[in-house]
Order: sequence, then structure tokens, then C-alpha cells
Amino acid sequence: MGRINNFLSGTRVDPNSPPPYLLRIRSSKIFILSTICIAVFTDIFLYGIIVPVIPFAIESRAGVKPSSVQSYVSVLLAVYGAALLVLSPVVGWYSDRSQSRRFPLLIGLLALAGATVMLCLARTVALLIVGRLLQGASAAIVWVVGMALLVDTVGEKEIGETLGWVSISMSVGILLAPLLGGVVYNKAGYYAVYFMAFGLIGLDILLRLSLVEKKIARQWLDDEAETATISDLEQGSQTEETVDEKPDIADPAPDASDLVGEKTVAADPIPSDGGTHETIPGTAADPRIRSKWPPVFTLLKSRRLLTALWGCIVQGSQMTAFDSVIPLYVQRTFHWNSIGAGLIFLAVFIPGFLAPLVGWAADKYGPRWPTVIGFTMTIPFWVLLRLVTHDSLGQKVLLCALLALIGICLTLTNPPLMAEITYVVEAKERQEPGRFGKNGAYAQAYGLFITAFAAGTLIGPVWSGYVEQAAGWGTMSWSLGLFSIAGAVPCFIWTGGLVTENNAKSGEERAAGKGKVAVPAAETSSPV
Repeated sequence: MGRINNFLSGTRVDPNSPPPYLLRIRSSKIFILSTICIAVFTDIFLYGIIVPVIPFAIESRAGVKPSSVQSYVSVLLAVYGAALLVLSPVVGWYSDRSQSRRFPLLIGLLALAGATVMLCLARTVALLIVGRLLQGASAAIVWVVGMALLVDTVGEKEIGETLGWVSISMSVGILLAPLLGGVVYNKAGYYAVYFMAFGLIGLDILLRLSLVEKKIARQWLDDEAETATISDLEQGSQTEETVDEKPDIADPAPDASDLVGEKTVAADPIPSDGGTHETIPGTAADPRIRSKWPPVFTLLKSRRLLTALWGCIVQGSQMTAFDSVIPLYVQRTFHWNSIGAGLIFLAVFIPGFLAPLVGWAADKYGPRWPTVIGFTMTIPFWVLLRLVTHDSLGQKVLLCALLALIGICLTLTNPPLMAEITYVVEAKERQEPGRFGKNGAYAQAYGLFITAFAAGTLIGPVWSGYVEQAAGWGTMSWSLGLFSIAGAVPCFIWTGGLVTENNAKSGEERAAGKGKVAVPAAETSSPV
């Protein structure tokens, strides 16, 4: 049992236990990022594979009437979001209190495999719904634990660019799945689609079992570093003895910059109020005293975080709104089969490759302007979708062009909003060091993020599906365009800090140049 616990949690059985094979590679940033990206892609792929397949298969396998197909497709997409919505905060709370992030990832694999088997064999709507709920549970674990693990691995400075790669995985999964699902279903049948899914799950299992967290790897890497340090000290003492034997060689004068650096490190900063630097035990300033409330409540008091969560709801709604209407609309308007219904998603998928560049810009210049520009620019493109009304080459080109432009705009919003979650947690931690405990609150923060995104995946398919069915394609398109305004306005005011104050990222960089650490004004003011 000790060895099983060692395998699942990574804790050393005893001080003499050897390190895992290929420890440095398995705990490297690239390997951990690749593992999380594959996990996200697999989970989102299995979410999106239902988009072009179910509308054509649900009639023959579950006996659903053609007039009810649109409603059931929207329900099957929405229950996935409902599971995400409920379980993400719970998973975040558990992950921040567990010894290992890897163990919950393995639990998520079991849920994902069970859900895929259930969906593959289901012949009733009820069983399909249960399978989608299990998929949502797996997604909650992958997203919350995976992104918290990435923050643990790369830190705040690179998190925007890193999450840009995760955003690519999400975009590839959510938009490539309908393409491959439609082609494979049309050429090889229903079960061939799920054989492809089982292959991805096998790769995901291999990577998750191989992953070693940074904090787990340090159990052995720190020993190596300590041994190397002792060796260097012994070598240094031998060198000093050799130098002492040569008194004619004068010691070099210390460099002025070294003296300044030593003085800076040694001296305590002088408080601005001129008082002493002592901390009074038992007060709020004492880092050992933490709030009795869970960190999630502290995070929810932040207007910046609430704004980021609202932006995620709007972005998630618009990203998934296509899933329930595009396949049926192009079938009805252009008379396309499942292959065409899948290929049309390429127009939205390709711009997702810009996500790392957008994340890098958010790290360097702040998340406000990419987010606001993305939400604002998407408004006219959504409204112009109402011009696609009949079957012609020009109409097909117009639809593809508008979908591509919407894809670019949504790519501008996603990585900055994901990175903003980390920026807020870091700002709160600098404001009161130790307030979130030794494990921090990243998993709980990203649990809130996934809850918001899940709300979007719940709203988007239902909104687009039922509005399109009740009021038509044109009303559906302009209504989602107006929804972008609801995302642009609050993000302009609060994302990256209050708009009347310095941008959060650039403000911190300027303060760092002066030897200070800045806490954004939006975070130090009252949350009311």
C-alpha cells in the first residue's frame, strides 16, 4: 500500500527510495504543459464529437422524432455544462487541500473512460444524458487541476503565454472534434467515431501516469542540489587553503555593486509611516493569521475576478453557441451532410493558433485591451450572420468569412481572461502574504473560472438553439452580438485593475523597476 500511495501521490516511501525514471524530463515544464494540453484536448474533443454525430444518429439509435432533434441536441450539450458548473468549485477546494494534483487527474481519467463507453453503447436519451454528465465531471477535474498545476509549474510571469497554448488545445478540441467526427461518421459509421476517442484516451492515460509534479520532483532534485552544494563547498575550502599559502597575492577589492546589493538584502525596508517594522501577533497584518472563511469567498470579493468570470461566461456562450445550430443550419440551407457540417468549423478553429501570441501580449501589456477589443469587434460580425439566408457560393463564402472573423475575436478574449485569474490571486497574495495557506488558492480560482465557462457552455447552446428555433437565424445572430456588449463594458472598467488607475501588469513592472511591489488600486480598495 505504501508503494501504491507513492505512485498515486508521489510521496517518498522512505528517504532512500530511488527517484522515478526520467525524473527531470517527466517533471519539466514542456512535459507538464504537453500533458495538460493533451488532457484538455481529449476532454474537449469528446465534448465536441457529439455535435455533428448526434443530430444524425439520435433518430436511429434513440428513436427521437425529427421535430425534437434540435431540442435534444441542445439538452445534451447543456448537461455537460451543468456538471461543470456544479463540480468545478468542489474540485478546486479539494485540489488545494490535497497533497498531489496528479491524483485527481487520475480520478478524472476513470470518469472520462466510463462516460465514453456509456455514450458509445447508449440507445436511450437518458443514458446519453448520464454519459454527458460524467464527461462534465471529468472536464471539471481536468480544467481546474490542470491549470492550477500549470501555475505551480511556470509561475505568474509566463502564465498568459502558457495558458495560450492551453487555449489552443481547447480551440482545437472544441472545433476540430466536429470536423473529424462528421468525416469519420460519414465514412466509417457510428462506432468508428468512438474508436478514435478511445485511442485519445489511451494516449491521455500514458501521459498522466508519467507526469511528475515539480513539488514532488524536488524531493529528489533538492537532494542532488544539496550534494552538489556540499561538493562545491569542499572544493572551495580546498581552494581557500591554497590561496592562504600564497600571502603575496592581494585579495581583490569588493565591487561597489556587490556592496549595494548586500546592503539592500540585509537592510529591512523602512515603513512609509516611519514606525517600526515589527508585526503585532494576532492582527490582520500577521501572515500567520488567516481568515476562517474559505479562500473562494475572499476571491469572490474581488471586482476584477468577478469581471473576469463574467467575461468567461460571455466568451464561453459565444464559443459554444455554434455547436447546436451550425450543423443543422448548413444541412437545411446548403444541403450539406455531416462532413460539410464538420468542415465549416475549420473557419472558427484556425484563428485559435494565435492564442499563445495573445497570451504573451497579456503578460507583457496587461489583459484589458485584448479582451475589450475582442468583445467589441465581434459585435458587427455576429449581426452580419443574419445575411446568410440561401444556398449560393457567395453565401457560403460569407458564412466562412464571418465565422473566421468571430473566431479571431474570441481568440483575443480567451487567454487574457484565463491569465487574469492568476493575476488576481497573485495580487491578493501580495496584499496579505499567507492568506491562502501553503498551497495557495489557484485551484479554487480556476474552479470559479471553469464554473463561469461551464455557465457559458450551458447558456450558449440553449440560447442559440431555442432562439433559432423560435425566432429564426437572424434573431439568434444579432442577439448574441448584443451579448458581446455585456462583456466589453465591465472588462473595460475592471480587467487588469480599475480603468482610472495604472494597468495591473504594466504598473507592477514599473514598480519592480523601482524596487517595489505594487498592489493594484482596484484590489486595495473596498470590494463593495
